[in-house]
Amino acid sequence: MNLILFSATDLVAPGRLLRTDARARHVQRILKARPGDEVRVGEIDGRIGRGRLLTVAGDRIELAVELYCSPPASLPLILLLALPRPKVLRRTLAAAVTMGVKQIFVFNAFRVEKSYWQSPRLEAGALRETALEALAQAGDTLLPEIHLRSRFRPFVEDELPQLAAGRNALLFHPDARFPSLSCTPSLPALAAIGPEGGFIPFEVSLLQQAGLRPVSFGPRILRVEQVVPALIGRFSA
Repeated sequence: MNLILFSATDLVAPGRLLRTDARARHVQRILKARPGDEVRVGEIDGRIGRGRLLTVAGDRIELAVELYCSPPASLPLILLLALPRPKVLRRTLAAAVTMGVKQIFVFNAFRVEKSYWQSPRLEAGALRETALEALAQAGDTLLPEIHLRSRFRPFVEDELPQLAAGRNALLFHPDARFPSLSCTPSLPALAAIGPEGGFIPFEVSLLQQAGLRPVSFGPRILRVEQVVPALIGRFSA
């Protein structure tokens, strides 16, 4: 945790922050901070600064906070992710948010197991907690928008053309017929990544009709949790 995040409701007075949760325990047990020490803090969806530790009592800490700088620039990339296994989803979302992605659409596809959509990891609170942990790691405060789309065709036909308009829209699919992504892609961009096993031909066709250009990572077939950081790394180069 490289940033202690808080919301306005955590302030007990102007510039005075009270924490009694896992972040407070992190400050005490991991950072081993004592009264007078300073830690990095950030207001969710706001600015970043420093917090001077005033008191420590059990799992309770109080800090005097001063916010003075903006969070890191966001990556102008919309990520479309066919729903993977729930545990993989959590790791993949964390990687994307840590690397600055602020718009993520998790959508259905033919090879997505229907049971995945019932996972508690898709609940709003779980998604928010995953995002907050990733932001704290990255030293960022801006929460991403994570959208769930359980119906493939309505999403691709009704929403995707507008999302792709004016962007370098790419469809990543392991097919030898598709050119390999061999250079740094241009931004702003949109990138769609399929489930394990890839998209079926019908889905590839619809995605192309929506304005996406098929590309691949070459002859190696990667897992979803490997593709996402590899892909974002290309855009961040």
